[in-house]
Amino acid sequence: MQQVASIGRGYLTNTETALTRVSKSLLPRGRCSPPIDLEGARHCEVAHRLLDYDMASSALLERGGNMQINQLKRRTFITLLGGVAVAPALISRAVLAQQRDRVRHVGVLMGLAADDPESQARLAAFVQGLQQLGWSIGQNLRIDYRWGAGDADNMRKYAAELVELAPDVILAHSSAAVAPLLQANRTVPVVFTLVADPVGAGFVRSLAHPGGNVTGVTNFEFAMSGKWLELLKEIAPNVKLAAVLRESGIAAGPGQFGAIQAVAPVLGVDVRPVDVREAGAIERDITAFAQASNGGLIVTGSPAASVHRELIIGLAARHRLPAVYNSGFYATSGGLLAYGPNFVDQFRRAAGYVDRILKGERPGDLPVQAPTKLELIINLKTAEALGLTVPPMLLARADEVIE
Repeated sequence: MQQVASIGRGYLTNTETALTRVSKSLLPRGRCSPPIDLEGARHCEVAHRLLDYDMASSALLERGGNMQINQLKRRTFITLLGGVAVAPALISRAVLAQQRDRVRHVGVLMGLAADDPESQARLAAFVQGLQQLGWSIGQNLRIDYRWGAGDADNMRKYAAELVELAPDVILAHSSAAVAPLLQANRTVPVVFTLVADPVGAGFVRSLAHPGGNVTGVTNFEFAMSGKWLELLKEIAPNVKLAAVLRESGIAAGPGQFGAIQAVAPVLGVDVRPVDVREAGAIERDITAFAQASNGGLIVTGSPAASVHRELIIGLAARHRLPAVYNSGFYATSGGLLAYGPNFVDQFRRAAGYVDRILKGERPGDLPVQAPTKLELIINLKTAEALGLTVPPMLLARADEVIE
């Protein structure tokens, strides 16, 4: 019996030494101090179980009883280690439950006004997307909104306010929101929508590997901007002069105009940039442009143009200017023709990236998404009012025709 006790003591002593090395190699990593992530929780649980066994076996050896050594049979030891092996699975469920119960904080910086129906539709899609992924406002999610309403000063002010609130992630609507957010912060994760050239703007390193704290959904490449001029000539062949409404204060503004300018000579159209600013300036510029004959309008992607869309659509109708717009909501509001991505869908897709960041992924590791579909929408009522006959081939390509 004495020999058995000696063997048991040696077995436990050797095991104790091994377990001590493993457990102490885990604990100094600092993984057991809050805030703790899922992987850290696993390390912490394993380390503490090993140390608990280590201390129990040491105490048993100090008492030295043969019966006690015999009672700690090999199957008991295996059971203890089995508990350690099972620990990661148990702690995984516990940490995930904690993540679900914890109220997470999302900031939203919009370029539109709070009462804009388009703004409401986009954010409804965003919230719905989050709900489908298990997030519920007032239970495990809080959202703080700020509305720039097309005003650059407001965007800078509200960007600083949101960063000061230190949310878990910020949803940024357009380049006009991303730029001031990055000026105020380089640590809080940002998910953008409706950004035409995030690489050229300096928001990300590349579309595949954004790096930093920013990723999102781009709305179109600059090359697509030339398509707007092609469509303008197709629906209004007599157009010889086009005013290109663009916002020079955002990176996408000059880029979109440059792409249109590149194809203009081939189409026989002279293009002129018109900066989108406040309402009075927009009205003066379009009214002055309309004095020339055979003119048309192209409205590029611009938060300010979106805010003033009713004014722009009304001026185009008043001066009988055929116009092509960058997104479908212009056509449904009375514009002649629109070609571009579905912006509501972009907000729904952005919810997926917000969810992944809230669950621990880094924005810099999430590739910038491209639009999955471009929609062509034609408003026949507006075409009739302008005296235009829409070519049958163009009608056949349309995703939606407004009668």
